[in-house]
Amino acid sequence: MPPACPSVTSAAESGSSLTPPLPEGRPPLPVLRGLWLFAPSRDSQGGSAWLLERPGLDLLIDCPGLTRANLEFLAERNRRRPEAAPRGWIVLLGRDGHGRCRRLQQAIGWPVLVQEQEAYLLPGVAPLSTFASEHRLDAATRLLWTPGPGPGSCVLHVRDEEADLDGLFCGRLLVPLGPDRLGPLRTPRCFHWPRQLRSLARLRQWLPSGSPEWIASGAGLGALRGAKLVHGGSGLLAGLELLVAAPTGSPYH
Repeated sequence: MPPACPSVTSAAESGSSLTPPLPEGRPPLPVLRGLWLFAPSRDSQGGSAWLLERPGLDLLIDCPGLTRANLEFLAERNRRRPEAAPRGWIVLLGRDGHGRCRRLQQAIGWPVLVQEQEAYLLPGVAPLSTFASEHRLDAATRLLWTPGPGPGSCVLHVRDEEADLDGLFCGRLLVPLGPDRLGPLRTPRCFHWPRQLRSLARLRQWLPSGSPEWIASGAGLGALRGAKLVHGGSGLLAGLELLVAAPTGSPYH
């Protein structure tokens, strides 16, 4: 029988006696089979983090709040995969989703994957892997660099017919605008608005025809009025009016 995993809560709370205790929080919500949504986090400007179960490992998509409930949930995920190495990845889709990444990583022991433009924002995080334009995690799971909301913003697409999964995790590239509605939103935190629109144009070319079936945003989800995912993702992307045309050559200029 494999040895039990150490408590991640204890790891997160170890250190200085002046460190305040972690808030209790609430556990993540199951949304689909193999997909959970964490409660909004103040450390990520009220954004949404997700956990996606993949064969052999878990993908923590952006960082949830550092709470006892979240750490206990992730500890249980570790116990489910005692022989895996690594048991999971923390995949950061943009700077607004970094949260308290270093402390979370220390607690659960998963490596971090981030687009290379934002690696400098994560001092002390190790192991840390980066990618440039595109990256493949497995046969069904890919990432694409989509600068605009931040210099290193990216999206994660999963299309796995055996698992009945066809979704896009878009970070802050698209945010909820109302029930069943997502779109780009120019905010004071936006890094480069024309690049964001060109990234969306590039994304539509990159995705397979008819995909995704649903989209999961990394922003706050209140405008969805109780929904967690926006279905009909392919049609939603096709219907976006992008007013800045992509120039010839690289879509990121």
